[in-house]
Amino acid sequence: MENRNPYYLVVVLAVAAAIYLPTLLSPPGLMDDVDAVQAQIARTMLESGDFVTARLNGIAYLEKSPLVYWLMALSFAIFGVFDWAARLPLVLFTIALAGLTARIGAWAGGTRLGLTSGLVMATALGLWLFTRILIPDVILTFTIALALWAFLRALDEDERRPRLWSNIFFAAMATGMLLKGLIAVLFPGAAAFLYLLLTNQLLSGNTWRRLRLGEGLLVLILIAAPWHIAAMLANPPLFDLTWRSVPGEYHGFFWFYFLNEHVFRFLNMRHPRDYNTFPRLAFWLCHFLWLFPWALNFFTLGPRRSSRERSLLLLCACWAGFLLLFFTFSTTQEYYSLPAYPALALILGMALSREELPRWTFRATGSLATAALAAVLFLLAANWNAPTPGDISQSLVTQAPDAYTLSLGHMGDLTLASFAYLRTPLLVAGLAFLVGALGAWFPPRQALYAHVLMAILFLNAARLALVTFDPFLGSRAIAKALIAAQREAPGEWVCDNQYYAFSSVFFYSNQRALLLNGRVNNLEYGSYAPGAPNVFLTEPQLREMWPSLEKRYYLTLEKPRLGILKQILGEFQFFVLQESGGKYLVSNKPLP
Repeated sequence: MENRNPYYLVVVLAVAAAIYLPTLLSPPGLMDDVDAVQAQIARTMLESGDFVTARLNGIAYLEKSPLVYWLMALSFAIFGVFDWAARLPLVLFTIALAGLTARIGAWAGGTRLGLTSGLVMATALGLWLFTRILIPDVILTFTIALALWAFLRALDEDERRPRLWSNIFFAAMATGMLLKGLIAVLFPGAAAFLYLLLTNQLLSGNTWRRLRLGEGLLVLILIAAPWHIAAMLANPPLFDLTWRSVPGEYHGFFWFYFLNEHVFRFLNMRHPRDYNTFPRLAFWLCHFLWLFPWALNFFTLGPRRSSRERSLLLLCACWAGFLLLFFTFSTTQEYYSLPAYPALALILGMALSREELPRWTFRATGSLATAALAAVLFLLAANWNAPTPGDISQSLVTQAPDAYTLSLGHMGDLTLASFAYLRTPLLVAGLAFLVGALGAWFPPRQALYAHVLMAILFLNAARLALVTFDPFLGSRAIAKALIAAQREAPGEWVCDNQYYAFSSVFFYSNQRALLLNGRVNNLEYGSYAPGAPNVFLTEPQLREMWPSLEKRYYLTLEKPRLGILKQILGEFQFFVLQESGGKYLVSNKPLP
């Protein structure tokens, strides 16, 4: 029977909270790109009362499911429209995911397995990296983990309430559909199918009696169908099966959401192609980094003690294996494997919950920590007295635009000189690696806790680094300058480039803008919908508007465009009002 002592859960939740609660307030601002986009959609839904069709700058944004927006809108309604309130649902679900992983482990193998699995999940580097922006993937991961645990519990002969767990299985998948679409059913459904096939239960009548397929499908439809139907009715035509994806055509919600975003994205036929794909081999090998400091324990997995553990191990193999293979044959980003992390954490938890733990994995990880400590000391020594004028953007390099279509693209912007701005994070990271290096020589059980502490310190050091990067990754300072300028001298805002380039300005100023050369990527499709507002400008149109004697314009732009637009618009009517993080606010008139 499952041990009811909750100490393991308290420890796991405390560790997760120590890592993730500080991220509510730090970095201080929402980042440009997806981060502020998600928050502004939620705010628009709350203010407009339209919770069916997401909109950006008045344009229908049909590619994503709405539940993450609803959660953020609820947070705004309770606490007010603040950046930390936008982050709150994802922070809580990230902590809850660590707790859920611990509960699954404890159910299958007792409190030690629950503790180790939950600690792996809470401290995994990949979980932290891929929850820094407001995307729904961590909540999707929670629903998939809950669904597959419910699936196992429904099949368990010792389970007294199989009907309840069967309904949870289908309800969790339905909830996931409202977060990320059909993959919320595909991934747990495929894992369950493979598990039943490999355990010779697929054709068993008892299996389907316990899973109650008909009742479960009804639960799924009742939860997932209403929004999908409402979105189709609000954005006709209802059913368009055009088998191509080209610019300039509008086919309604059904075509864009189901064909373009699901089928064509998998087949790499989607337009607009505003994404890149991570190299396949790197996609697999990087999991040793995403699961640092625990990944080496994959090689120490021993025999399982109980039938529940063996069942869970097989299910986790089906779960993670199918998901990773699926994205091997599709376009993929680094974070696409996040829904497999609970399965991988449970497997690692099984390795770490053995009575006798091998020392070599901790010693090897300690050696890596020692090397990282040496690198930190070198960076500190090289930059200890280096000047730090302005903000960190002064010392970064700019890469080709394609580099930023990957989640970690900005890592390539770093230079040796940029680490002068990161002295405090480097000191905390150095302390973390020192703990890991020394702790590796403790007995294995104590070494495990030393590596947990190393992860807590290191991830908080990474959070402090993001504070330094805030002016570069976000535009809150530009938004404040725009608000102050418009208060002093009202004028219309023009945003150079696509909406995403200055999405945090949209959030913090809460206004629409004319988009210069911005009819691209995520707003392109919705701009062709009937009745879509005309919010797009070309450079000739702006050149004609800019010299106006009566009207004032404010223009936000990035540094590479500064000289180009100054030449196009005329340097005598080009007044820089604010610069921050390599981004500028200019006007066609000086402020009074």
